[in-house]
Amino acid sequence: MTLIDERPGLTGTAPRSTVRIEAMGHAPDAAVLDLSGFYAGRQWSARATEQPFRYRYTAVGDADLTLRRAQVSGFLRGAIPASDEYIVQWLTAGQGVPDVLQDRVPMTGDVPMLFPTCRDFVFEYQDYDQRVVHLSRRVVHEVADEQFHTGQVADLGLDHLRTLDPAAVAQWKNSLALLSRELRTGGVDSLLWHTLVRGTAGAFLRMYPPTVTTLPPAVLLPRRARLRAAVEYVHEHVAEPMSVSDVAGAAGLSVRATQEAFQRHLGLTPMQYLLQVRLEQVRRELLQADPTTAAVQTIARRWGFAHLGRFSAAYRNAYGEYPRNTLRR
Repeated sequence: MTLIDERPGLTGTAPRSTVRIEAMGHAPDAAVLDLSGFYAGRQWSARATEQPFRYRYTAVGDADLTLRRAQVSGFLRGAIPASDEYIVQWLTAGQGVPDVLQDRVPMTGDVPMLFPTCRDFVFEYQDYDQRVVHLSRRVVHEVADEQFHTGQVADLGLDHLRTLDPAAVAQWKNSLALLSRELRTGGVDSLLWHTLVRGTAGAFLRMYPPTVTTLPPAVLLPRRARLRAAVEYVHEHVAEPMSVSDVAGAAGLSVRATQEAFQRHLGLTPMQYLLQVRLEQVRRELLQADPTTAAVQTIARRWGFAHLGRFSAAYRNAYGEYPRNTLRR
């Protein structure tokens, strides 16, 4: 049986939609149909283990954050595609490996782990009780800009396998406890819920801080709003073809004024700054890639570097090591 209830809030000037999901049953085929649907999953399979098969899945929250729980007596495997959400999960019982093809890191009891939602992955779990938190990209990126000055970027470069600071984990769990209490008393349409969601996004970012280059301090002053707009444009469109004219147009400046602003306040031309940001994207991808299947040249070309020798020299100058050494970590 599956129940999905999405309804608008009842109070306030900008009501938010309440998300409520409940699915349960005893058939492996029904579990595959229900649970894969919540994650746009592919090639899911389920089977009984030593105990009779059963499952229960619940979720409650709003479009920015949902608190979820998955309980399965049995074995479950499937592929989950890249997602616009950040998904943190941990086990209170059972066993599981979130990514059996690349990371191959088993879950440790009650320790949070971020799903690698920036790419496809295949999981395997058995006889488990799993807590899951879904956070929207919108709210996480807003809070990241407020706290880390990341600007409008498509990817924060979060390391889903980083070793977590126990103090950050404790703050995360405390934030979730406050959210659960507000769900019972005020619901998702209260001002307190909105405040707690942003606080939880902040706690999430303390566990998984952004690794992208933060906006240079020189662009954060109010009187340099146009330079900040230009820099944010570079970060947001780093994977696209770009010219100085594009950057200037985004900032409402002439090409000459844009070049002068970058040189004066950042010590780089706009295209040199773009090169720096693209090198950072290459490094992030090399650190996350599987060294047995990934190739430096393929990743470099994806970020616009055609000449491998010049790219390697620029990379070594920026990070003190060759890209092949980064990939082998």
